[in-house]
Amino acid sequence: MRRFVSLFVLLSMLACATVVQAAPKISESYGPGPSEFTLATGSPGELGLLKVLGEAFGKKEKAKLNWVKAGSGASLDLLKAKEVDMIMVHAPKAEKAALEEGWATNHSLIGSNEFYIVGPKKDPAKIAKAKSAAEAYALIAGAQAKFYSRGDNSGTHKKELAIWKTAEVTPAGDWYIISKGFMTATLLRADAEQGYFMTDSSTWAAAKKDVKGLKILFRGDKFLINTYHTLCQPEGATPGAAMAAKFITFVGSPAGQKLIRSFGKKEHGAPLYNDAAYAKQYE
Repeated sequence: MRRFVSLFVLLSMLACATVVQAAPKISESYGPGPSEFTLATGSPGELGLLKVLGEAFGKKEKAKLNWVKAGSGASLDLLKAKEVDMIMVHAPKAEKAALEEGWATNHSLIGSNEFYIVGPKKDPAKIAKAKSAAEAYALIAGAQAKFYSRGDNSGTHKKELAIWKTAEVTPAGDWYIISKGFMTATLLRADAEQGYFMTDSSTWAAAKKDVKGLKILFRGDKFLINTYHTLCQPEGATPGAAMAAKFITFVGSPAGQKLIRSFGKKEHGAPLYNDAAYAKQYE
């Protein structure tokens, strides 16, 4: 009996340790504090927009923004589990479900970018002649040309799957390569291995100087417009929920929107994101 109790205690301790280890990893923090909140997102953090917004807000409110690097699907899971206070995502169907189920609130449009389908300059699948994203995908599948998928349930992956469905193609085989990487890492891999990839315009603008063998081969389909929204915890659900709600208000304010529509212009010659006023036409 004593051995059984000891074993039970040991297993309980291991379970608690597992829970602690499963806490989301903070990638970076912005702002002085002492108040703080946690935000999960992918590209806006990876490209530096979140830093600009977080530092401006932190200075104003004496708050610290803790960024958890996660794609849209993982960000939604973290919000649902109450492991973050808010998220920035581009997964409209999943966002709607979160609101309907009641575990998320403060759904606000903050801006947009768009997706490009990039590929080898010789364009072996001839997608430059396509009239839609679905046709471009069908041509890639027909040619069995290398295509890189993030395969991570991110907003990009969800959009990709929707395009395959419209094209009536179930991608499979050696030509369809799942990276499990974030946007920039997968783009650079596609470049190194000469394959097609659907990247967002912001990542392309920031990384194109390092991409030697790929070019934009298809863009312009309205289905490829990528709108970003915020969601946060209901009031009182997490310690940082109130500050997260304040941050959402700031991002939607004239000051926050000016930061979004000017971000990257100095470094790249054009802004990396459009503001909410522009994005609204694609809602």
